Amino acid sequence: MVVGGCVLVKSFPETELPTPRPPEIEAAVRRRAEEIYNLRGRMPGHEVEDWLQAEADVMRDLAILQQRKPAQIVVRVHGVTYTGEYDSANCGGYRPGELHTSDPIRVRFEGEKMFVRRPNGTELEARIIRKSG
Repeated sequence: MVVGGCVLVKSFPETELPTPRPPEIEAAVRRRAEEIYNLRGRMPGHEVEDWLQAEADVMRDLAILQQRKPAQIVVRVHGVTYTGEYDSANCGGYRPGELHTSDPIRVRFEGEKMFVRRPNGTELEARIIRKSG
């Protein structure tokens, strides 16, 4: 059967088939597509365009939320383990892996904050959320 008016949106080699999205993301895309449809005045004929825009919007928003999600760093000082939380979007370019496990590091504490000295001489500021040991 041939259907007119169809367009190829994406094509994947057999080894690169996309993995299914979690149901909550699929539901968010569906809700956003319906919002776009309503904003367009419920005009039919733009279903694929609305869906693709909804996917892009939801994935962008998800990426922004993941960037804002507090990241953690764990440091052991004199037998005490400190877990600190820092804002990954405002950490002066710090990336996990910059400091290696078991490497000696300099840490200073001020109240509920710890400041971890980075190899470039700057400090990573983290709010202490857990202390054990």
